[in-house]
Amino acid sequence: MQKNINNVSDTEQKLEIILSAEEFAPEMDRETESARKNIQIKGFRKGHVPVAMIKKVMGPAIEASVAEKLASKYFAEISEAENIKPASRAALEDYSFEADSLTITLAYEIHPEFEIQDFSNYSFVQDIYTVTDEDVDREINLILKGHGTLVPVDEPAEAKDTIIADLEKFDASGKTMEDQKTENYHFNLEYLPEDNPFYASLLGKKAGESVTVNIEAKEEGEEEAYRYEVTIKEVKRLELPELNDETVKEITQQKFESRDDFRADVRAQLEQHFSNKSEQDLLEVISSKFIDENPVPAPSAMVDSFENMLLENAKRQMGGSLPPGMDESELRVSIRPNAEKHARWMLISQKIAEMNKLEVSDDDITAYAEKEAEKNPELKAEDLINTYMSTEFRDYMTDTILKDKIYNIIKSSVTINEESKPIPVHDDA
Repeated sequence: MQKNINNVSDTEQKLEIILSAEEFAPEMDRETESARKNIQIKGFRKGHVPVAMIKKVMGPAIEASVAEKLASKYFAEISEAENIKPASRAALEDYSFEADSLTITLAYEIHPEFEIQDFSNYSFVQDIYTVTDEDVDREINLILKGHGTLVPVDEPAEAKDTIIADLEKFDASGKTMEDQKTENYHFNLEYLPEDNPFYASLLGKKAGESVTVNIEAKEEGEEEAYRYEVTIKEVKRLELPELNDETVKEITQQKFESRDDFRADVRAQLEQHFSNKSEQDLLEVISSKFIDENPVPAPSAMVDSFENMLLENAKRQMGGSLPPGMDESELRVSIRPNAEKHARWMLISQKIAEMNKLEVSDDDITAYAEKEAEKNPELKAEDLINTYMSTEFRDYMTDTILKDKIYNIIKSSVTINEESKPIPVHDDA
């Protein structure tokens, strides 16, 4: 066997494989014999068609099958021997049979060769979030809102109230617009922007009052100005349950029996959430810095893979499919740059792992499972270990632990300055 490896670009190669008759003839004989057993030609019994006839009728198909099989076999052998790191499947670009040789040409993408820039002088700021009693109170209030009751009030509507009203729409001439009457429409003032015309008109109004809401045409060519006549039927205000031990038992389904235990859990959950956010935000800043400082080219197949992943994530967030009118090809164009960043960060991460000879052992997986079990008393470490070691989860766990090791290597080599920050306040808190 002869081989020639040609670099087309930093991420593309072509491999020419030249096999002697002794190397390809056995496979050719096997394919021919297999065809002979299965082909049915008029005038011959099945399995007794002459080889010459087989080659005449099925020669091109047999040659294509032989080339495909031998290409796959020798590409695997050559990749291992030459330390080729394919980033895509090898495509059979061409093949040609001669009397005493078979020449195969394969095209494929590879992981590029590059060096990581020295990052020991990198400096980053990590936000450290401090959870206060006020933060806990706000979070508990949000939880209680989910268990509150809307009750009618005979008072002017406040900014967080809900108004139930009948609407009738009129055109610019004052004529009632057909099929534009709506009964018992709910306006949740809390979620209306302050510049919304309904918000401005309804705020401060009471049940039984009527208001006119004028809607101006925004741009030329759009629907002309019109108005709504709104009759307020009810003003409702959210009444929250009192936070006591009985309420805690009810809303936590007996998980906690006292208000103090519930508050402690809410605080712990907030601290864990914002600790995770702090680490994730830092990782994003670090990865952006490494991507900027190491302009490594990413194989298109790798970028395609991340593009498909981001597209599927977007579809899931939209209920499983893109909404009507949203063009998938345009969305792909918009997420392509992000997919390329993901691919480049993967290459950089793999390089750091390679430089530091990072690996994931069974002991690493066991330690990870035991740590997870400590966080949740309902989980048994032994069960988690068995799950993480299983065929279904092992690759995922290996990838997760390796990412943590890479992250720790980076963090131990750079300067990280901590900056205390209050946790963000919900818009609806």
